[in-house]
Amino acid sequence: MERAQQGPRARYRELTRAEIKDLALRQLAEGGGTALALTRIAKEMGLSGPALYRYFAGRDDLLNALIRDAYDDAAAAMARAAARSAKGSRGVRARLHDLAEAYRTWAIAEPHRYLLIQGAPVPGYVAPADTLERARAVLGPFLPLFATGSPGPAVAATVDEMTAWLAADGTVGAWVARYAPEAAGPPDGPAGEGRAASALAGAVLAWTQLHGSVSLEVAGQFAGMAHRGGTLLGAHMEMLADAFGLDQAPA
Repeated sequence: MERAQQGPRARYRELTRAEIKDLALRQLAEGGGTALALTRIAKEMGLSGPALYRYFAGRDDLLNALIRDAYDDAAAAMARAAARSAKGSRGVRARLHDLAEAYRTWAIAEPHRYLLIQGAPVPGYVAPADTLERARAVLGPFLPLFATGSPGPAVAATVDEMTAWLAADGTVGAWVARYAPEAAGPPDGPAGEGRAASALAGAVLAWTQLHGSVSLEVAGQFAGMAHRGGTLLGAHMEMLADAFGLDQAPA
């Protein structure tokens, strides 16, 4: 409806911006972040350099748009996976595997976009502050799973550090409360009972395991080895589920 109400000029601008982003993504796929060149994009589109700057103020502005889009698409994929997984009688451990596989599936399908947001930084580029909330949206579905856990000794130090983080940064508590309202409240209070710290520790540890395993796979580092990326990632999630005392493994 919103697009239908736009005038011809606004629709043309939207389509042109989309075409510029598509060409930029092709450059990223071919050569990574350092390959992005607005002059090449302008040439392919038959535009002058100054004309291109009507749509994006420069390389960093274009990168901002691509990074925001990538985070938003990844977050949407995770939200869909969480909604599907929550249906029926699947246990928490099975849902953790579902989320991990959804993260991996998106990264493999969009390797250049995944590496744009999780790979090596583009030289001279600083991402806008709003990407933090977008990155948190990708990990948000993990929070309610780990809020149900009983962290063991192996992750106790991490839970303690997350407790301190929650006390020091109100935005972190708001993030946890948004995705795991059952864990809201003071970390050691009767409402939270430490669940907020458990949720946060689990999500952060899940991210480190996902990032390590999936980044290696996307970068082709598993080539010539006998294992599948999904098998390795599944083993990581099992160990993490054990560390947090999540429910029994699915049969």
